[in-house]
Amino acid sequence: MSQLDAKSVVVGINGSQAAVNAAKWAIDEALSRQMPLRLIYVIARRGAQAAATPDSEWDLERAETALSQADCAVRSAAKSTGKPVEIETAVLSGDPGQALINASQDAALVCVGTARRGWACDGLLGPTAAALVASAQCPVAIIRTNPDGSPTELGVVAVVLNDDPDNDEVVHQAMEQGRRRHATVRQIDRRLNSWVRRYPDVQVQTVAAGTGMKSGEMQSNAIELAVVGSADADEIAGLATPNCHPIVGFPDCSILVVRH
Repeated sequence: MSQLDAKSVVVGINGSQAAVNAAKWAIDEALSRQMPLRLIYVIARRGAQAAATPDSEWDLERAETALSQADCAVRSAAKSTGKPVEIETAVLSGDPGQALINASQDAALVCVGTARRGWACDGLLGPTAAALVASAQCPVAIIRTNPDGSPTELGVVAVVLNDDPDNDEVVHQAMEQGRRRHATVRQIDRRLNSWVRRYPDVQVQTVAAGTGMKSGEMQSNAIELAVVGSADADEIAGLATPNCHPIVGFPDCSILVVRH
């Protein structure tokens, strides 16, 4: 066991397959940050006498076994993808949620696993995950596991665009996840003054400038009309060839110049 002075990506381990799946998910998080992956097992101790109660040999053995299994699973997953990751382990005592909240003060990310609970249960998160979401001092990842213990399949990364002060960073992190996991990012626009919200009857395609066009789209989705402002209008004469503008094919298309 070793304690880390530097920041790390922390994963809560409790002997469950959900925790192991969370640790595997966190491999890319640690690698992208160039940080160690720290696996923490918390021996549950609650109440005023928790600190005074020594850990039994059985508790310690169970903790060591769970950490060893998670360590092996992470190393195997990392090796299969050619992404070796530095792993640290630690055994702590106390309330699991509070122990991980304390760890979050020096972590770049805290990650825990949880099974899909469904609406029939009291809350969609377990107590440890709920405590982290409420009080952690760093980002928190809650990684779902299927009822049979298998990891959930990689799908679309979804993020909401809104008017919150931190939304730019939220969207930034969603885009980072898309890049890290080679996933599609679905941006759900809920901004108060979103033009899409003002015109719900108009079909809108969102395309980032400079990303190009997929093969076969030029004929079927060719630009019919480009709506531009005065700055673009002033530069039209100087554009020697199409495709050097964010609107593909501009100015070799119909143009509406908006002046005010």
